[in-house]
Amino acid sequence: MFKLVPNFSLRHNNSFGIDVTANYWVTISTLRDLDEAFTKYPHLSGETKMIIGGGSNLLFLSDFDGVVLSPDFIGYEITYQDDQVIEIEVGAGVEWDDFVAYCVEHGWYGVENLSLIPGKVGAAPVQNIGAYGVEIEQVIVCVKGLNLETGEIGSYTQEQCCFSYRSSIFKEKMLNRFMVISVVFRLQKMGELVSAYGDLSGMLKELDEPSLKNARDAVIKIRRSKLPDPKILGNAGSFFRNPILSAREAASLAEFLPGLPLYPTSGKEVKVAAGFLIDHAGWKGRKVGRAAVHDRQALVLVNLGGATGAEILELSMAIQQDVFEKFGVVLEREVQVVE
Repeated sequence: MFKLVPNFSLRHNNSFGIDVTANYWVTISTLRDLDEAFTKYPHLSGETKMIIGGGSNLLFLSDFDGVVLSPDFIGYEITYQDDQVIEIEVGAGVEWDDFVAYCVEHGWYGVENLSLIPGKVGAAPVQNIGAYGVEIEQVIVCVKGLNLETGEIGSYTQEQCCFSYRSSIFKEKMLNRFMVISVVFRLQKMGELVSAYGDLSGMLKELDEPSLKNARDAVIKIRRSKLPDPKILGNAGSFFRNPILSAREAASLAEFLPGLPLYPTSGKEVKVAAGFLIDHAGWKGRKVGRAAVHDRQALVLVNLGGATGAEILELSMAIQQDVFEKFGVVLEREVQVVE
């Protein structure tokens, strides 16, 4: 049964806590719900549509003049397994961290480093989430969903998803045109932990043994020590992407900024830590009106209470300009701005 609410406040459906409204909010648990909603309320077909899961990567600048679709497809189904791997299809409406916990409990390797990332499973491939040396694209078999323009149910293979750093076809060409219903993941039954990234290696050494549970616990401990809870302090996690530079550019920048974390990519490029650049530009902990840069993690911009999306965006643009002027590096937003 679908749920339709007109003039719906989105304040609790975007992790920045921006107080804006949408013309309509429609929650659907099955594809039949969507058909019934558009049959009963045919005027919805003419509305601009937006798909929101947990709203953890959105920055609203104004009210949304359209209908928000909230996919609430849940459930787990094992589609294949052998002695080495298991493939599991997961509903788009499942909380991402609940899925990670489920995998760790069952002894399946692949997503433990992505613990405590906010949002729903359906948003994971859209954003191509990643943390501590793991990208979600590495464990995705395919993404299933509905083309809202044609009404056709389809599936994108891992290759067809066109994954790139914090992006995918669902965030670019098919943004708000393809509604994810479920995601099929391939996980390892006898895998190895990825522990050489950032603070994770040191944290794991403090624990008794390199187990799945300890890896998850370590990631959770690190994230909680650095990142604010969006339920308490509005934020969207990392606001900027880590810039990717040529090896020569990265080496030159590291000479100018000793201690700059460098992460070689699979190609000849190097990823550098955006938070380090923002911190060394003097922005960490700075407040501008009702918006601020978090005092423990410079990558995170926060709503101190009552901030508008425009205030947060203005702060982000000031940071971008300053970092470019000081270090010659262009910072790109990871957060999607909704005008």
